[in-house]
Amino acid sequence: MNLLEKIIVNTSSEISKFFTYSSIQAKIIATLMAIFFIIIMRRAVMGFFVLRLEDMKLRYNWSRVVSYTSVGFGIIIVGQIWLDGIGSIVTYLGLLSAGIAIALKDPITNITGWLFILWNRPLETGDRIQLGDHSGDVIDINFFNFTVMEIGNWVDADQNTGRIIHIPNGKIFIETLANYGKGFEYIFNEIPVLITFESEWEKAKKILEKIAKDFGAHPTRAAEIEIKKASQKFLIQKQKLDPVVYTKVADSGVLLTVRYLCAPKNRRDTEQEIWEEILKEFDLEPKIELAYPTIRRI
Repeated sequence: MNLLEKIIVNTSSEISKFFTYSSIQAKIIATLMAIFFIIIMRRAVMGFFVLRLEDMKLRYNWSRVVSYTSVGFGIIIVGQIWLDGIGSIVTYLGLLSAGIAIALKDPITNITGWLFILWNRPLETGDRIQLGDHSGDVIDINFFNFTVMEIGNWVDADQNTGRIIHIPNGKIFIETLANYGKGFEYIFNEIPVLITFESEWEKAKKILEKIAKDFGAHPTRAAEIEIKKASQKFLIQKQKLDPVVYTKVADSGVLLTVRYLCAPKNRRDTEQEIWEEILKEFDLEPKIELAYPTIRRI
């Protein structure tokens, strides 16, 4: 074998070693190629399918599915490149499991919470929830936390504050969760109307009942259908859903409380509309006056 043949054989041997999975360089190149391929495929699916969906919630959910699937495929492919077979994977995970459990306790809890949210669906994007001290509309859910647009706090009537709050998924296991829309998509709202003792309270009550019925008729019919559906899953007793006005004597006058159904996100709007109608109707009645705390001096 002459010198040229030896050079060719040696070069071929080196190239062969470089492009085998036992070579670190080859594994790095294969990993980069796999990641590049997955990114291209994800963008193709997003561009040709997901981004063309008109429904905002459907588009968001599919984008999440595509992202999670891409990450899953990436982990599997890169794992096979760097680990030789299932036996190595099991051994590797067995050695690291104890250290991971201690060092990454919170992230693991959050990922478990994420799996619980996906499986049991106690909340979804678009839901209005309260978890512990935080209330808001869910706008995003990912591996480690879910994001809400905050409501309440210093703002009245459950309107958003403009702040975005990131809540760890693990909180789902230790905090009390209230979902405004799961099972029953309406809430009861109450408006206290205080009139003077000298006012014709019976007439005022009839006016309030008419106003409440006008505003609460549609939500009541829709809520009856919703409550029938919810009763198939939850033990919900039959409730009085029609708008009602309750009478009570207070320190400064007669308290008439309007109770009616409304969608959680419409509470402030409906309350404003009802109050405007109340003020207009009472303005036409000289014998009905709103009461307020007073101090009598002799």
